[in-house]
Amino acid sequence: MTPAAALAFVRRHGIVLASGRGRVPNLATEIAGGPIKGSWWGHARGQEIFRTLERLGASPEILVCRFVDGKITFVHERLWPALARVAGRYPAERVSQVRQSHTAAGHHVSHDRPFPDWVPARTLAESRALSEAEALAALGVGAVAAPPRKGRPAKRTSRR
Repeated sequence: MTPAAALAFVRRHGIVLASGRGRVPNLATEIAGGPIKGSWWGHARGQEIFRTLERLGASPEILVCRFVDGKITFVHERLWPALARVAGRYPAERVSQVRQSHTAAGHHVSHDRPFPDWVPARTLAESRALSEAEALAALGVGAVAAPPRKGRPAKRTSRR
C-alpha cells in the first residue's frame, strides 16, 4: 500500500486504528491484505506496515492519538472539529496528540502533546459551531463509544 492509498483509506473512514482489534477499521490489516496472527512486526509485510504507519503519522492531515480504546488511532482532519467539541467526554490521554520517535539506541519513544495544544485555532472555532450530538454523530459514537462523564450518572430510560 502506498502512503497515498493509506491516506485515502483514513480519509474515507475518518477514524482508523494503526493496528489491533477495535470497533473501527485497522490499517495494518488493510496493508497486509487480511487478518494478522500475532504481531504485525513478524508479518511478511511488517516492514511495509511500519513504513506506511510512519509516513501516515507524519501527514499534516492526520492526528495520531489514542482515541479508540487507548490504542494508536489515526483521525482525519475533517473530524478534528467534532473531536475537539467532545474532547471533555474522554480521558486526556485519549485526545492528546502522539508523536513517536526512535532514539539512536533504537528505542521507541512516544511524546504526547495535550489537548487543546495541538488543535489549530480554526478547528476550535469550527468545533464551537457543532452541537454535542452533531459531533458525536460525526465521530460515529456507535463505533467509538464514549465513556460516561465523570460524576454524572448514566441516563436511564424507562419502558412503559
